[in-house]
Formats: sequence, C-alpha cells, structure tokens
Amino acid sequence: MDITSLTAVQLSERIQKREIACREAVEAVLDRIAQREEQYHCYISLDREAALEAADEVQQKIDAGLLSSPLAGVPVAVKDNICVAGMETTCASRILSGFVPSFSADAVLRLEEAGAVILGKTNMDEFAMGSTTETSAYGVTRNPWNPAHVPGGSSGGSAAAVALRECFYALGSDTGGSIRQPAGYCGVVGMKPTYGTVSRYGLIAYASSLDQIGPLCRDVTDCAAILDTITGHDGKDSTSVDRRDGNRNKGNYALALTGDAAGLRIGIPRDYLGEGLDPQVRDAVLEAAKMLEGRGAVVEEFDLSLVEYAIPAYYTIACAEAASNLERFDGVKYGFRAKEYEGLHDMYKKTRSQGFGPEVKRRIMLGSFVLSSGYYDAYYLKALRVKALIKQAFDAAFAKYDCILGPVAPATAPRLGESLADPIQMYLGDIYTISVNLAGLPAISLPCGMDKAGLPVGLQLIGDCFQEKNLLRAAYAYECARGLFTQCPG
Repeated sequence: MDITSLTAVQLSERIQKREIACREAVEAVLDRIAQREEQYHCYISLDREAALEAADEVQQKIDAGLLSSPLAGVPVAVKDNICVAGMETTCASRILSGFVPSFSADAVLRLEEAGAVILGKTNMDEFAMGSTTETSAYGVTRNPWNPAHVPGGSSGGSAAAVALRECFYALGSDTGGSIRQPAGYCGVVGMKPTYGTVSRYGLIAYASSLDQIGPLCRDVTDCAAILDTITGHDGKDSTSVDRRDGNRNKGNYALALTGDAAGLRIGIPRDYLGEGLDPQVRDAVLEAAKMLEGRGAVVEEFDLSLVEYAIPAYYTIACAEAASNLERFDGVKYGFRAKEYEGLHDMYKKTRSQGFGPEVKRRIMLGSFVLSSGYYDAYYLKALRVKALIKQAFDAAFAKYDCILGPVAPATAPRLGESLADPIQMYLGDIYTISVNLAGLPAISLPCGMDKAGLPVGLQLIGDCFQEKNLLRAAYAYECARGLFTQCPG
C-alpha cells in the first residue's frame, strides 16, 4: 500500500490502530519529497531529523493513549509566513533570510498539541504578495498537473505539496484568495475561515484586516478535522473572536458532513458568470450546481452588486496595510542587512532596496501613496466605504441564501511568466475571491473538473460569517455526488 495515497484522517486512523507507524508515514512522505521536489520546488526548508524525532515522540503518546485526535501522527507542511519555533521563517523574502522565531503561531501550537508532525516550510509569493508563487526569492513552484504552469498563490507551495502528496495537508494564509485560488489551480481543497476564527498570532502580516490562516488538504473530511483543531479564541490576537463552547472553541465541523444538501438555498451571482469567464470553467461550475440540486439544494441565479469595485478597493486597502506592516523590516533587529552603507538612513535604504523584490516594492509604493497627505481621503477612505458597501451586499444575499456558488478564478492556471509580464492582469484574476476577505466571510474551494488542457477547475462556495458548517455540508454533498477526484497528478 502507498501510504501517501491516504487522506490525513485515514492515515491517523491507521496509525492509532497500529497498522502504520508514525515514523513510517513521515519516511514515506520524505521519500516522496526526495523524488519530486527538484522539479516542483514546493518547500523552502525541510527538517528531516526534527520531523523523524517528532514522529517518535508522537508515537509514544499515541501508544500511551494520550492522543486520539483525527490528525494524530500525520505529517503537515506550513506556509513560510507562519512562525514555527526553531525553524527559519522567511516569507520567501531575502529581507528575512536567517530569521528563526523563538515562538510558534497559535495554529501551529494547536496542531502540535493534536499530534501533528511538522515537515518544513512551503514556498510562497514574497510576503504573500502575488497570485502565482513566482515572486518568491527562493525560486518558483510549478503546477503539479503541468510544470509549465503556475500553482497559484500566494500559498502555491502548500497547495502543490498537498497535490503531489509531499504532505498530507498544509497550512496556508488567505488575504485575497491565497488559499482558495492555488487550491483551485492544483485540484485540492482549500478553506478560508471567517475572519477571527483562527488566530493570526504568529502569522507575519501582509494586510492585517484581511489575512486569515486556513487549511489546504485532499478532501472535505480532512478540512473539517483541521478546522476543528486550529479554531479557537486566542488572547494573544486582538482580532480573535471568542465563541467558546465550554472550555474550548470547538466547532464540531465534522457533524456537518451529512452527504445531503436538502433545504440548502444556494445562489449563483450572475455577475460571476459574465464576460471574462472561461467557458470551460463556467460549464464545470454550473454542472457542480446541478449536482447539488440533485442532492436536495435549491439553486438559483441572482444579482450581487459592487463586484466591479472589489478589486480597486481591495488593492487600495491591502497595499496601504502592507506599507505600514512592512516598515519594521529595516535590517536593524533581524534578517538581511546590506553589507555596504554610510550611516543609518543609507543602511535603511540599501537594505530595503536589496531585500525586497519588485512586487513587494510595487505594493509598498502604492500603499504609501494612498496613505499620503492629499490622497488619504480620495483613495483609502473611499476604499473603506466601498468595503462596507460590499459587506452590506453580502448581508442582503445571505438573508436569502445559505451559500453563494461560483468559480474560484476566471480561468485555469496560466503559464509561468504570463502573469508577471502583466501585473494588472494578475490582479484581475482575483475578482471572485477578494470580496470574501473584504467582508470577512468564510469560503471553500474544491475541484469540480478539468479543462481540455488537463488542468483542474476550482469551485468556490461562500458562506455568511461563522457559517462554516453550511459550507462544509454543501462541499461534502458535492464531493459525494462528484465521486473521487484524481488527487495525485500522474
């Protein structure tokens, strides 16, 4: 049996039944990485010895009856903007090279408490700024289905690693679709929870009001198990929402996986099906809607306003927050510092010029501009007003529907180099995902077919705040109707 063919929940069950040893599972994944990593480059760093040592420790706890989590003993990868104590964390940027945090993110601590084994840090767009995982200072990651194409971004390394079975699941971060879009491009499941559901403590910020940690995995069952593990109130994060049930904030998301969609009201925005959408993507998404109807859902089209304003509002707000958040990286306390400089200000200038890549510089400059005197009211405050109107539009939609269904992206994964040659076109590719972050909503991406070129098509389901169970129920019902998706390229 190929251990890497199992889902995370299936593997944990086998480990706890003593059918597979935890070390055996880690070694199987490490062998897989050795075979494929040179071509696909999913990881920035990998700690083989630490992973095997952790596997032995977890095995002892399982044998002693101290661990019974559905993720116990399962190897996981972590996006390189999420801190893991003692493991280099670079945000795929030269400016953070050599930075080793002394603490772990809350989401990582919760996984370790459940018995997860950390393998290493996955590649990403530098500081999560990009949609292709091509802006990394450590080289590009390639799409598992066709190495000539991108895996999406910014969590492209995490999505590609899951698709290639180089881990059983991974953590990513989503600022404007950075979990859902690469999940769609790589044919895996990715979820962005409601803002505040998962602690952002230990996540190196891009845009603080939009960022959210979430899972990338192989199926909806794994997604529910991971979400149950990483959600919860965290006093170290002022934006963490306290929705505790008893002593812990447990969503019991696995209870939503009933296999039917009876009574679910699902709306499809007409705005999402118009100009710019690849016909193959449109057909796959509408076929998925029919399958949900067959499982008992009520599906209809409706008008969702303000879609065309989402992209300018998002990039104005995100870049403004990025310009503020990235001020701290100056070469003084940690990370990269220019070798030759004259005086403090020259050191700042040369360190940031050499340490940041072109896309990060572009967004810092844009953010600094919209926050500057004379333009703050004209751009930044106006974007915040549009953000509020977008939230109102979704509130009106969720008064009528339990879920909103649509594509993840206008087309399947582009070829390497195409997006970097035209950054504006890359930004437009986020049209279906960024509104979710502006409104703080949960959303899930899962594969719903392949195009003629053999690249996956992503289906997106959006829910109202803290209604993850509706999304998981609908996603699992579709997954049951769809049947097994070819989970491993080749």
